[in-house]
Amino acid sequence: MTLELPAYLEARRRIVEDALASRMDVVCAGAPPTLGEAMRYSLLSGGKRLRPILALAACEAVGGQPEEALDAACAIEMIHTYSLIHDDLPAMDDDDFRRGRKTSHKVFGEAVAILAGDALLTEAFRVAATARAGREARVAEVVFEVARAAGAAGMVGGQVIDIEATGRNVTVGGLEALHHAKTGELLLVSVRAGAWMGGAGPEDLQRLTVYGRALGLAFQIVDDVLDVTADLATLGKDPGSDRAAGKTTFVDLLGEGGAKARAREVMDAGIAALAPFGDRARPLEALARYTVERDR
Repeated sequence: MTLELPAYLEARRRIVEDALASRMDVVCAGAPPTLGEAMRYSLLSGGKRLRPILALAACEAVGGQPEEALDAACAIEMIHTYSLIHDDLPAMDDDDFRRGRKTSHKVFGEAVAILAGDALLTEAFRVAATARAGREARVAEVVFEVARAAGAAGMVGGQVIDIEATGRNVTVGGLEALHHAKTGELLLVSVRAGAWMGGAGPEDLQRLTVYGRALGLAFQIVDDVLDVTADLATLGKDPGSDRAAGKTTFVDLLGEGGAKARAREVMDAGIAALAPFGDRARPLEALARYTVERDR
């Protein structure tokens, strides 16, 4: 089966955008107008929507319908957006642009940006649990896994490791562990959550876990390459910000060519884990190749 990835991504992106907008209507009902505006500003500002699309694709790979994973997919994108709002703050990465627009704190001020992130994180779990009737066990597992992936041993913990590693010597293995927590966990849980909502069994879930881990690492390696090769118009955020902040990147340790080769090596192993799914995993395979070959 041949998959036209641009058409697939656009179709799934529209599904996700519509779902996010409708869920924000519910989430923002009764919220102070400024808070609702700030939440919408960051969440509905576009982007690749890679994480929710991964959840839908993983659901399909195990034989489910993409709609079954839509609440989980939206919840994960809300958590991802909250993390970007907080990462951009002066106390963290101090970035002025995100997705080609001014960052939240540049538009609404630091206090409202922090609270918008807090609200997106909190409301994400309400969204994840909204349509739980008749599938309580699946939803409970997804909520548990998403909380773990986003929490102290996952994304937030990875951010702390990143802060503490700034300006210090870091090995390749240490950098991979850092980014597995900071970036990879949320990508991995996108895949696992979609598979859970599609009714995956233990063997399929393990195969998709191998794939998700590989995708998370490859994604970050390519991000490091783009940070030194892309410009603001292409990247949508300040280029070179990691290097300027004294953070070690895969390009620093492996060189540009070595980093690209490592990304391909990691992703090839992840794609190999998809073989038993056959044509149902074509979107996941195409997304993996896109992750390595993307230019933004």
